[in-house]
Amino acid sequence: MTGLGVLVTEPWADFGLVDSGGGRKLERHGRFRFIRPEPQAMWAPASPDWRADGEFVGGSDEEGGGRWQLNSNVPDRWAMQRPTPAGPVAFWASNTPFRHLGYFPDMGAQWDWLQAAIRPGDRVLNMFGYTGVGSLVAARAGAQVTHVDASKKSVAAARENAALSGLAEAPIRWIVDDALKFLRREVRRGSRYHGLIFDPPKYGRGPDGEVWQLERDLPELVDLARQLLADDARVCVLTVYAIRLSALALQPLLEQALGPRGGRIEVGDMGVREEARGLILPTAIFARWSAL
Repeated sequence: MTGLGVLVTEPWADFGLVDSGGGRKLERHGRFRFIRPEPQAMWAPASPDWRADGEFVGGSDEEGGGRWQLNSNVPDRWAMQRPTPAGPVAFWASNTPFRHLGYFPDMGAQWDWLQAAIRPGDRVLNMFGYTGVGSLVAARAGAQVTHVDASKKSVAAARENAALSGLAEAPIRWIVDDALKFLRREVRRGSRYHGLIFDPPKYGRGPDGEVWQLERDLPELVDLARQLLADDARVCVLTVYAIRLSALALQPLLEQALGPRGGRIEVGDMGVREEARGLILPTAIFARWSAL
């Protein structure tokens, strides 16, 4: 069974999309407000009041470049929380050179769905785990988590977030490795997981210079995921931020790999609800399978 829909993250105490329009978005991250470029916000803003503590001024290339212009009151980092049914997850936010804030708030609805599906003792693999909020959400639900990222700096930040959340002693394996190399080894070892989380970039490099290209490598990633799911697996989630891909392209990829298992496959857009008018700002596409 396959469904097509929209997955929307609602505002929470520490985060909100305050307003959007004119190719930009105004957000609150904890006690600070920031403006960032947003090409998909083609409409007019709801309000002319866009007072903020900083703005990321983009370069000429949509794929990168630019810099933050910050007020003097903005620290190097500050603590934030994401509430979950199993208890809050804490993490450090910061103004990174890559225009984001060290976490991806539009994953909020996905985190809630994952935590509801996870059972204590489940083995969960979080690939491209970045600063670990998804890993901590799974650990808070009682999962044994394997967190993998090619960046030593990101994994170190994830461990700091675990300590901030009171999960320093949780059963989480922290691994710095190239995604495909790690997954191939896990298949050879006969490893199996109840839940898989994949949030691959469009382009990236492994710790030894390995090159990741989404359009080229995604089919192998999904096939390796198929081989790593346990017989009693519960979930497999894939999110993609490459706007040239359609969610409809992900549907047959998951159907071919995981359709024989039965269950449900969902594909669609991810977005964040704006506080000013309630409109939904699209951010990514997703595909996910569940045995539920």
